[in-house]
Amino acid sequence: MGYQSRGGGSPRGSGRGRGIQHGKKAKAKAKEQKRQNMGNFAPQENVLPALEEIANRTCATLNNLGNQRFPLAPFSGHLNRWLVNLKDVLSEFESSPVITTDDQFQKERLQVISDVEVDFARRRDKEASLSGIVKSLSENRAVLEEIEENYAMTKREFEGRKEAEIKRHSANVADIKEELNKIAEIKTGIFRRVSKETKTQKEAEATQRLHAAENELASTEQQFFAEQEELHKKYEENKQPITKQIQTLEKEIESQEVDDSVEIRRVVCESLVNAVNSLIQRKNSSSA
Repeated sequence: MGYQSRGGGSPRGSGRGRGIQHGKKAKAKAKEQKRQNMGNFAPQENVLPALEEIANRTCATLNNLGNQRFPLAPFSGHLNRWLVNLKDVLSEFESSPVITTDDQFQKERLQVISDVEVDFARRRDKEASLSGIVKSLSENRAVLEEIEENYAMTKREFEGRKEAEIKRHSANVADIKEELNKIAEIKTGIFRRVSKETKTQKEAEATQRLHAAENELASTEQQFFAEQEELHKKYEENKQPITKQIQTLEKEIESQEVDDSVEIRRVVCESLVNAVNSLIQRKNSSSA
């Protein structure tokens, strides 16, 4: 009588082996998944900076921007780059994963940025008008130069006329005085050609003419003095408005050669630093 082997023995043993192996793989996979999940969260907690750290870094950058100075004109380009840098700092702060801004911060931020943009636009317009100011200054200087040249020419002509007239009247006075001296040297007497009465009459006539000549000389000098005063008065009346305009334009140009935006930029950055700190305080208070 023969024996038959049990069917299915070997297959049942093989099935149990595969079941054990599959269970081990599932446990290992679950363990690996758990390890990966833990790994995904653990580095994130270490990388994300605290609120205060981000705020401090932002405030330090804002303070640096607030103390920045622009050494050379024109300043429009400097202002544009500065404003871009300012917005980049705020954008970096707001985009941080641990920062959530509120309505108050956004309101304060928008107001500060709006104010500084208006101020910078005014400064750019002012600087853009510089070429017109320079042109106006050049034109006024040309007018002043013409006034100076005309006055100098008129004054030379005046001095020439004055010198000639004074010289003519002075010469007349000198001639009469010389005539009087000669009359005084004339000897009179019964046997002389000139009598005493004739000499006296000639002296009186010459003296009268001398007084008239001296009066005419004095009157001429007075007239020239008055004319000179009037000439100088008109010169000053023409010169002063142009001179004042030139001084105003020179001051305007000089003011644009110096960076006068330092104070407004410092105030802007201080306001934003206060807004950042106030936001962090509100966040800390709400989480306490």
